[in-house]
Amino acid sequence: MPVLALVLFVAFVLLAGVARALIQQRRNDDTGIRARASIPAQQQARSVLVTGTVLVGIAAPVADLVGLDAIGFLDHTAVRLTGAGLAVLTLILVLGAQSAMGASWRNDVDPEESTALVTGGPFALIRNPIYTATLVFVLGIALVVPNYLALVGGAACLLGLQLQVRRVEEPYLRRVHGSPYHQYCASTGRFLPVIGRVRVPEAEADQSA
Repeated sequence: MPVLALVLFVAFVLLAGVARALIQQRRNDDTGIRARASIPAQQQARSVLVTGTVLVGIAAPVADLVGLDAIGFLDHTAVRLTGAGLAVLTLILVLGAQSAMGASWRNDVDPEESTALVTGGPFALIRNPIYTATLVFVLGIALVVPNYLALVGGAACLLGLQLQVRRVEEPYLRRVHGSPYHQYCASTGRFLPVIGRVRVPEAEADQSA
């Protein structure tokens, strides 16, 4: 099944990356691709995330091919097939959430740019549905090739996305959108419904009362 893991990973890169950029270009005359900003927090988050992605999507399947043992209690066909199913399902969810962002979709934060705040569709349930689905996709791949490289890579992806959301995107959105974003954070979870809701600053709560 390592070949299947590699195929799924390549499909993710092509569909959620290349195809999404082409769709954005056709619909909005803008690929949505932004060069990595020279923000230390952003560079750190992306370095961790890229490392984790390479470990899960490339290194773990290749290691499986050359004979690295799987983690014993996960080394079952049913587990691997479940992982493949999760990966396919969450890839579809990633694509759907990207589409829901419309013209606001970007592959990264540009601190000099302001896009519309998206709160509808899957974003009405959680603030980061793309990242949630991506994390479950990574989990799916890790179950397809359940070795220690996949485990370490999955942990790195989780850390990288946490850093990206908490230290890069949330400060950016608070600065750009202010009160509407605070209200949105108070009613929706960060990665899961309810969990991670942020209390509205008292001054804003008094104004809205």
